[in-house]
Amino acid sequence: MFDALTTPSPPGTTWTLDVPDGWQQGRGAFGGFLTAAMIRVLEKSNTSRPLRSLTAEFFAPVVTGGAQLTHEVLRAGNAMTTSTVRLLQDGEVCAHAVGVLGSSRVNDRDQVRLEKPVMKPWRECEVLPVEAPMGPVFAQHVEFRPTGPMPFSGAKEPVTEGWVRFKQQGEKRDAALLAAIADTYWPALFLLEEMPRPMATVAFTFQPFANFQGLAPEAPFFIRAKLAAADAGYTVEFREVWGEDGRLLALNQQTFVIIK
Repeated sequence: MFDALTTPSPPGTTWTLDVPDGWQQGRGAFGGFLTAAMIRVLEKSNTSRPLRSLTAEFFAPVVTGGAQLTHEVLRAGNAMTTSTVRLLQDGEVCAHAVGVLGSSRVNDRDQVRLEKPVMKPWRECEVLPVEAPMGPVFAQHVEFRPTGPMPFSGAKEPVTEGWVRFKQQGEKRDAALLAAIADTYWPALFLLEEMPRPMATVAFTFQPFANFQGLAPEAPFFIRAKLAAADAGYTVEFREVWGEDGRLLALNQQTFVIIK
């Protein structure tokens, strides 16, 4: 189950994570897998305050095998804690994240100013098989139901849309799951391309609004991803995660590097 795989073992001096085979994206592990693991460390180390914002960077591929995660509280205030987590392999820092965890404050300004996507009912959308070598290895664990243009179709607009869920998600529905879900779909730039080219996420910013009450546990999530800008081999993309009833569940900004 995804939730069990991405939950590091309880800490001694460090947390430990077993990175399994079959979850690769290129040379290293799927970034959503690693992000989920780092979020779980942050939230398990600050159990009274949920994650409100995460900023993560990925420096090096994380290969199959053991990894270690270290946690440090940068500041703990009356209502907000800022912490950092580092993911290491063979003594090298491969990724890190800074999380803002905070108690609830006011709710008299709650609102969503984004235009809701037009979401075709997920049960009416065909499942797209995504398998290596045409797709990343980790995609074997994911069910994709795209509703927009396909990658490498030469589309006019770089907007990726569709439903997605892990085939064996587990019982937890939380911020860690939403971060991984946000990272599942291909970069929106792929819609403009006519053939594959290697890309990788180097920076990941994430804000969860993890209210799952009333959502069917088996329902997938809807992703809308838009390319905002590209320059010198780096692209910036904005992503949204929605529930099937039209509620916004998370926002994500990613910086991708075009490897070649």
